[in-house]
Amino acid sequence: MEFADIIAKAKDIRAAYEKYEKKTYGKTWSEANIAEGFVGDVGDLMKLVLAKQGVRQIENVDEKLAHELSDCLWSIIVLADLYSVDLEESFLKTMNEVEARIDDNG
Repeated sequence: MEFADIIAKAKDIRAAYEKYEKKTYGKTWSEANIAEGFVGDVGDLMKLVLAKQGVRQIENVDEKLAHELSDCLWSIIVLADLYSVDLEESFLKTMNEVEARIDDNG
């Protein structure tokens, strides 16, 4: 699957959530609400990282870790879309900048 396909799937899921939110709450989540959800997902991810380090006990940690990483990726894709950020382009630009810094300091 290409990254563009992953982005399209994330947008489709966001559209489905918007319908659910309107039906359930009478309004859709704002950018801030989505970012808050992302922060919660990052907290859940941290608990799973701690479990992988042997500091917490969580059953099915590998499965849950994969799920939470996917949740976080979904949130990032959705936020990028909401703020009109070309995530693929931005990611490549940022990684090139990081690579150049590493090369300059190495």
